[in-house]
Amino acid sequence: MNRDKALNMLSIAAKGRNLSSGEFQTEESIKDGKACLVIVAGDASENTKKHFSDMCSYYQVPLIFYSNREELGRAIGKEFRALVAVNDKGIADRVLVLTDNKE
Repeated sequence: MNRDKALNMLSIAAKGRNLSSGEFQTEESIKDGKACLVIVAGDASENTKKHFSDMCSYYQVPLIFYSNREELGRAIGKEFRALVAVNDKGIADRVLVLTDNKE
């Protein structure tokens, strides 16, 4: 149940233009200081997981591994997405609570 609510929050973020998706946009959001939370799909490549884990650690952005590429993509109206950055603090905090990754 909470899983669906977390994905719904991503949908809300996408509709409000408070979300970046894909490797390039997510990286840009992190470096620009806009990202409040980065979500990496559980089935993303190991290289992607390590790259963004290291980057989020360096820029001090919370990172979670959650869901899969198909569900993340569907939640934001795209086909497949291995990465999304939530650029709204309130939504990011809510997703962390819903996914049991409380800050």
